[in-house]
Amino acid sequence: MPTSPSLPLVTRPAGPTPAVIVAIVVTVLAWASAFIVIRGTAPSFEGGALALARLVVGAALLSLLLIGKRWVAPTGREWLLIAGFGVVWFGGYNVALNIAEKTLDAGTTAMIVNIGPILIALGAGVFLREGIPKWLAIGAGVAFLGVVLIGIGTSGEGLGDGSGVVWALVAAVTYAAGVLMQKPALKRLPAAQVTWLGCVIGLVACLPFAGQLVTDLQTASPAAIAGAVYLGAVPTALAFSTWAYALARMPAGQLGVTTYIVPPLAIVLGLLVFGEIPAGAAIVGGAICLVGVALSRRRPAARVPG
Repeated sequence: MPTSPSLPLVTRPAGPTPAVIVAIVVTVLAWASAFIVIRGTAPSFEGGALALARLVVGAALLSLLLIGKRWVAPTGREWLLIAGFGVVWFGGYNVALNIAEKTLDAGTTAMIVNIGPILIALGAGVFLREGIPKWLAIGAGVAFLGVVLIGIGTSGEGLGDGSGVVWALVAAVTYAAGVLMQKPALKRLPAAQVTWLGCVIGLVACLPFAGQLVTDLQTASPAAIAGAVYLGAVPTALAFSTWAYALARMPAGQLGVTTYIVPPLAIVLGLLVFGEIPAGAAIVGGAICLVGVALSRRRPAARVPG
């Protein structure tokens, strides 16, 4: 009696575990709150000084996570990746973000920074030789138009000379570059170790701002100082730890998509706390950026053999 050919089993890739989902939620909420707290402390601290204060607190708290943990010696290549990740993301990103929010509201800044996932995908295509699919190129172009519209909208509202938009773009680029360097380092090294090293290296890179930090602390209000401590404890020590935990267990592109919720949260929190809302053109531009990011995630339809 002939037997029918067995059909191949189709397995779906396992989704994130509950622990990874919790880590993602914590990261998103903490990073959304960071835009608000930075906006609130901006009048009391210069951009570099606030970054240094944040990293001092973050490094101290992150060091506690290493107690009792086995140290894994990085290779030369891993040291280069961690050093680049620390200087670019912990250092450069924080300084650029703080300066951007001197003139931009929290929601507008968050919308610009949120083009980071596209930049991550483009960077992976160029530097990791993963290629640049058609939809990625289309999405990047659409997102760029959105950023231009945000710049026009903020200029129309009299928010400075547009330098805030430039600094927010710098923050987006350094965020993407940091992820691209962090991901390979997490293949072998513990997430807590990589995060702590990156934070310490970023702190060292920001030491030139120590004099300004001392000056700012002398005049800052207790609320502003508390805000700087919060930035080091929650969006830095906690959120970068949960981010690294999730990044070590899922693709960078998929994890980057989870940050789409940060700009809407930042806009709502900015409205509730400061009564600020981005200019109409900036909101439209932010929506176009999100459309661009969504387009960049499209994949060509699979061909069905006939």
